[in-house]
Amino acid sequence: MNRTTLSLIAGATALAAVTGFAAVTSPDTSGPGTAATAAELPVERTSLTCPTPSVSDLAETTYTSFTPLTKGTGAAGKAELRPAATESTDGKTGKTGKTGKKASGKDAEGGKDEAGTAAEPVLAAKEPGKPVIEEDSGSESPALVGTADGKFAPGWTVQQTTEVAAGSGRGLLGVTCTAPDTDFWFPGASTAVDRTDYVHLVNPDDSAAVVDIELYGRDGALETTAGEGITVPPHSDDPVLLSTLTTEKQDNVTVHVSVRSGRVGASVQALDDKLGGDWLSASVDPTGSVVIPGIPKDATAVRLIAFAPGDADADLKVRLASPSGQITPAGHETLHLKAGMTGAVDLGDVMRGEPGSLVLTPTGRSVPVVAAVRVVRGKGAGQETAFIPATRPVGARATVVDNRAKGTTLSLTAPFGAAEVKVTASAGSEGGTAATKSFTIKAGTTQQIEAPVPSGLKGTYALTVESVSGGEVHGARTLTEGKDGVSAFTVQTLPDDRGMVAVPDADQDLSVLQQ
Repeated sequence: MNRTTLSLIAGATALAAVTGFAAVTSPDTSGPGTAATAAELPVERTSLTCPTPSVSDLAETTYTSFTPLTKGTGAAGKAELRPAATESTDGKTGKTGKTGKKASGKDAEGGKDEAGTAAEPVLAAKEPGKPVIEEDSGSESPALVGTADGKFAPGWTVQQTTEVAAGSGRGLLGVTCTAPDTDFWFPGASTAVDRTDYVHLVNPDDSAAVVDIELYGRDGALETTAGEGITVPPHSDDPVLLSTLTTEKQDNVTVHVSVRSGRVGASVQALDDKLGGDWLSASVDPTGSVVIPGIPKDATAVRLIAFAPGDADADLKVRLASPSGQITPAGHETLHLKAGMTGAVDLGDVMRGEPGSLVLTPTGRSVPVVAAVRVVRGKGAGQETAFIPATRPVGARATVVDNRAKGTTLSLTAPFGAAEVKVTASAGSEGGTAATKSFTIKAGTTQQIEAPVPSGLKGTYALTVESVSGGEVHGARTLTEGKDGVSAFTVQTLPDDRGMVAVPDADQDLSVLQQ
């Protein structure tokens, strides 16, 4: 085969198309014959999308933005989030909220005022290493789209947390704002009568995106009437109610969002008439082995939902990584998934008062799967639900924000080998000094660690986990808020923030990028 060597600039351009823009400098080549190496450099631009928080007039939403300190960045940069318009049920673009910092008027376009100029940011970072917050209330709190560049880009993390006092989906709803992409899988959605699930499609770009939504139930693909060719206008959030796409009512559904043109951020808001609600974030891309970290120790019911999107059936070992090691849930040693059909297993009160993580590995041939769990806490009328998707490892670094002095729990698991990590609590949003601790996670275990808290904390803070040595680590943070007898909670995972990108030496053969 005739191989082509790409230049450094061409290689950086290809990488930028996937991960953001990287600062390009020439690595040190001290003499002839020096081996080609890839320099790890901070990304220079990152985009995020946040869905419309709630349709409840009782909703209280907090947006939090944070960038961890990163070596090698310049002195300049900014991170700003602006309101996105929300598509109404009749397809018209509506208002973008009540913070006083966004467009207004029925013809306003998301991110712009009525004169067509950029709207004032709802949330703007001030300095890396310190979170900033903005609060809003009611049903008109906006979806947000934003960009971070320069020193604010590497590891930029944004979360929206919403408290809903009553009604369908009441409780604590939290979601980490997502980077725009072209493919998402959501095992754990539902079209059942007592569920109201929306797929939020947020388009951050200047041109429309075209999206297809596919639904898969226990017997395969559900017949849908309007899931193809959905147009999402620029700078807008289009919430699509799943029950409008199909007449079939099923408890466990896998949603596949694929983008024909453009890109979107996607999340599922799952609202239950009796069990509260939360956001379901996308599962890790289909892969042979998956890890679902950080199931709370006081979970009263756990349901595993999984899906094999290819043409082959999948057979998986089911293991629970507990504080003392991996165990097999009684009666659920394996899970058989038929290709193209959603499988679900009720594990019941499997936690037995200990935190844990589910580890799914192939019994033989490796077949790509996606997975998530639905977790219930509380009893009777005080029950509430959260979702935890299978997630990428922490990798080099991962961050979760909107941690509070009370009600914050961090769980880490090392499913395949012991690992050492460093955990840093940032300065508080309103004051406090950062603190750091190191931890060793034993192989096959899940540890609910005593994470550091900023000294003199005022406000909320970020937790950043960095891998130091050993095997891969997966993590999740649980926020709890007990009010009026309801066990309100939400769980966010900690996937690698991908804040660094490998930029090859100018002489390195990059023909792999053409394959």
